[in-house]
Amino acid sequence: MSSIYPDLNGKVAFITGGSRGIGAQTARAFAAQGAKVCAVGRDQEALAAVVTDITGAGGTATSVAADVTDSASLDEARRHAESQLGPVDVLAAFAGGQGFPVPSAELTEQRWRQVIDSDLTSAFLTIRAFLPGMLERGGGSITTMSSAAGRQPSQANLAYGVANAGLIMLTRHLAGELGPCGIRINCIAPSSILTEKVQANMPAAVQAKVAALHPLGRIGTPDDVAQTALFLASAAASWLTGLTIDVAGGRVTH
Repeated sequence: MSSIYPDLNGKVAFITGGSRGIGAQTARAFAAQGAKVCAVGRDQEALAAVVTDITGAGGTATSVAADVTDSASLDEARRHAESQLGPVDVLAAFAGGQGFPVPSAELTEQRWRQVIDSDLTSAFLTIRAFLPGMLERGGGSITTMSSAAGRQPSQANLAYGVANAGLIMLTRHLAGELGPCGIRINCIAPSSILTEKVQANMPAAVQAKVAALHPLGRIGTPDDVAQTALFLASAAASWLTGLTIDVAGGRVTH
């Protein structure tokens, strides 16, 4: 792939949720622009496959298994990325995805806390791990991952909707706070995305019905999200911060 954003060449990108799906494709997309990528997730075998894809195509990548709900684990992952690739310029806090429907009357306290930690607290902890370095260097780009479920009520469980709405406010708050320090932060809110998991669990007939709900007539792909992440991290978006971009095929009702 030819470089669309030459300013990303040589930048260091740290991507959570990077073992598969949107995060993995985002890692590949950054590497294709010449960025040095650290993919982070829980599945070491899947992470290794992503790194193999990138290095096989001539890119530079490393990976590290980490629990993004644990600050000590994130600090260790940060040290790994910095030792292997250098200071992190681009942070994509993409881990999460606990939206399985549960009636609110049946949503346990344990499940609530698990979803909030997985989808919201993880982003805060990930950003906090890298903020000191970005503040010291006076720059950086951060992208968070919300969801259409954070934009309007959906069939996803209540905790997931609340967590993803919280990610949007986290992004807006930090944009105002960090902008004067040269750090930009934006958010992506995808609608239905045809990840490997969705392909495996959603029958073709259901996929067709979901696609028809979107004005553009199809379900999104991980690369639709990855390309948005590239733009937000690049100099082409240098005057954009605090935004939430709906990667939703026109299905935006907020």
